[in-house]
Amino acid sequence: MDAAHKTLRRRILHRMNGESHDRILLEGMIFHGHHGILPAERELGQPFVVDIELRLDLRPAGLSDDLAKTVDYGEVHRLAKQVVEGEPAGLTETVAERIANATLEEYPLVDVVRVKVKKPNVRLGDTVLDGSAVEILRRKS
Repeated sequence: MDAAHKTLRRRILHRMNGESHDRILLEGMIFHGHHGILPAERELGQPFVVDIELRLDLRPAGLSDDLAKTVDYGEVHRLAKQVVEGEPAGLTETVAERIANATLEEYPLVDVVRVKVKKPNVRLGDTVLDGSAVEILRRKS
Protein backbone atom coordinates (compact mmCIF):
# COMPACT_ATOMS: atom_id res chain seq x y z
CA MET A 1 0.00 0.00 0.00
CA ASP A 2 1.51 3.35 -1.01
CA ALA A 3 1.72 6.38 1.31
CA ALA A 4 -1.33 8.12 -0.18
CA HIS A 5 -3.54 5.07 0.42
CA LYS A 6 -2.21 4.70 3.97
CA THR A 7 -3.02 8.34 4.70
CA LEU A 8 -6.52 8.01 3.22
CA ARG A 9 -7.18 4.79 5.15
CA ARG A 10 -5.99 6.39 8.42
CA ARG A 11 -8.28 9.40 7.86
CA ILE A 12 -11.29 7.20 7.09
CA LEU A 13 -10.74 5.07 10.21
CA HIS A 14 -10.15 8.21 12.24
CA ARG A 15 -13.51 9.66 11.12
CA MET A 16 -15.37 6.35 11.56
CA ASN A 17 -14.21 6.13 15.15
CA GLY A 18 -15.26 9.73 15.84
CA GLU A 19 -11.82 10.41 17.28
CA SER A 20 -11.01 13.70 15.61
CA HIS A 21 -8.82 15.79 17.84
CA ASP A 22 -9.16 18.91 15.70
CA ARG A 23 -11.62 21.42 17.10
CA ILE A 24 -13.41 24.62 16.25
CA LEU A 25 -14.36 26.51 19.41
CA LEU A 26 -17.01 29.19 19.76
CA GLU A 27 -16.89 30.57 23.28
CA GLY A 28 -18.95 33.06 25.21
CA MET A 29 -21.78 33.66 22.74
CA ILE A 30 -24.46 35.65 24.58
CA PHE A 31 -28.10 35.48 23.52
CA HIS A 32 -31.38 36.49 25.17
CA GLY A 33 -33.83 33.63 25.62
CA HIS A 34 -37.10 32.90 27.42
CA HIS A 35 -36.27 29.47 28.83
CA GLY A 36 -36.98 28.26 32.33
CA ILE A 37 -39.57 26.78 34.63
CA LEU A 38 -40.47 30.00 36.44
CA PRO A 39 -43.07 32.32 34.86
CA ALA A 40 -40.71 35.32 35.18
CA GLU A 41 -38.03 33.46 33.18
CA ARG A 42 -40.53 32.85 30.40
CA GLU A 43 -41.98 36.36 30.46
CA LEU A 44 -38.89 38.54 30.92
CA GLY A 45 -36.23 36.25 29.50
CA GLN A 46 -32.58 36.31 30.48
CA PRO A 47 -29.12 36.03 28.98
CA PHE A 48 -27.72 32.62 28.08
CA VAL A 49 -24.01 32.08 27.43
CA VAL A 50 -23.27 29.34 24.91
CA ASP A 51 -19.98 27.59 24.16
CA ILE A 52 -19.76 25.14 21.27
CA GLU A 53 -16.92 22.81 20.40
CA LEU A 54 -16.96 21.12 17.00
CA ARG A 55 -14.70 18.13 16.41
CA LEU A 56 -13.85 17.40 12.81
CA ASP A 57 -10.85 16.84 10.58
CA LEU A 58 -9.50 20.32 9.83
CA ARG A 59 -6.54 19.13 7.77
CA PRO A 60 -8.30 19.38 4.36
CA ALA A 61 -9.29 23.01 5.07
CA GLY A 62 -5.89 23.88 6.49
CA LEU A 63 -4.05 22.47 3.49
CA SER A 64 -6.36 23.96 0.86
CA ASP A 65 -7.42 27.24 2.52
CA ASP A 66 -10.95 26.35 1.35
CA LEU A 67 -13.97 27.25 3.52
CA ALA A 68 -16.00 24.50 1.84
CA LYS A 69 -13.77 21.91 3.54
CA THR A 70 -14.58 23.05 7.07
CA VAL A 71 -17.51 24.51 9.00
CA ASP A 72 -18.30 28.21 8.78
CA TYR A 73 -18.51 29.13 12.46
CA GLY A 74 -20.53 32.22 11.60
CA GLU A 75 -23.27 29.83 10.50
CA VAL A 76 -22.93 27.81 13.73
CA HIS A 77 -23.32 31.07 15.66
CA ARG A 78 -26.49 31.83 13.66
CA LEU A 79 -27.88 28.36 14.45
CA ALA A 80 -27.20 28.71 18.20
CA LYS A 81 -28.80 32.17 18.19
CA GLN A 82 -31.93 30.79 16.47
CA VAL A 83 -32.27 28.05 19.07
CA VAL A 84 -31.69 30.23 22.15
CA GLU A 85 -33.82 33.10 20.90
CA GLY A 86 -36.46 30.75 19.48
CA GLU A 87 -39.10 28.49 21.00
CA PRO A 88 -38.97 28.55 24.83
CA ALA A 89 -38.06 25.41 26.74
CA GLY A 90 -38.40 24.61 30.41
CA LEU A 91 -34.93 23.15 30.82
CA THR A 92 -31.46 24.33 29.93
CA GLU A 93 -30.82 20.69 28.98
CA THR A 94 -33.41 21.00 26.22
CA VAL A 95 -31.73 24.10 24.82
CA ALA A 96 -28.36 22.31 24.74
CA GLU A 97 -29.89 19.24 23.03
CA ARG A 98 -31.55 21.40 20.39
CA ILE A 99 -28.26 23.11 19.58
CA ALA A 100 -26.33 19.83 19.46
CA ASN A 101 -28.91 18.03 17.31
CA ALA A 102 -29.23 20.90 14.84
CA THR A 103 -25.45 21.20 14.56
CA LEU A 104 -24.92 17.51 13.83
CA GLU A 105 -27.81 17.51 11.37
CA GLU A 106 -26.75 20.62 9.48
CA TYR A 107 -22.97 20.04 9.33
CA PRO A 108 -22.01 16.59 8.02
CA LEU A 109 -18.27 17.20 8.54
CA VAL A 110 -18.78 17.43 12.32
CA ASP A 111 -18.08 14.13 14.12
CA VAL A 112 -18.69 15.31 17.69
CA VAL A 113 -20.23 18.42 19.20
CA ARG A 114 -19.93 19.68 22.77
CA VAL A 115 -22.44 22.30 23.87
CA LYS A 116 -22.40 24.25 27.11
CA VAL A 117 -25.34 26.50 27.99
CA LYS A 118 -24.98 28.74 31.03
CA LYS A 119 -27.51 30.91 32.83
CA PRO A 120 -25.48 33.65 34.53
CA ASN A 121 -26.37 35.14 37.91
CA VAL A 122 -28.79 32.47 39.09
CA ARG A 123 -30.67 33.14 42.31
CA LEU A 124 -31.27 30.18 44.61
CA GLY A 125 -33.14 31.30 47.71
CA ASP A 126 -31.11 34.09 49.27
CA THR A 127 -27.95 33.18 47.35
CA VAL A 128 -26.84 34.39 43.93
CA LEU A 129 -24.63 32.00 42.00
CA ASP A 130 -22.19 33.05 39.33
CA GLY A 131 -24.32 30.81 37.15
CA SER A 132 -25.62 27.35 36.43
CA ALA A 133 -24.69 25.41 33.33
CA VAL A 134 -25.40 22.28 31.37
CA GLU A 135 -22.74 20.70 29.17
CA ILE A 136 -23.40 17.82 26.77
CA LEU A 137 -21.31 15.86 24.29
CA ARG A 138 -23.00 14.25 21.29
CA ARG A 139 -21.52 12.08 18.54
CA LYS A 140 -22.83 11.58 15.05
CA SER A 141 -24.80 8.33 15.07
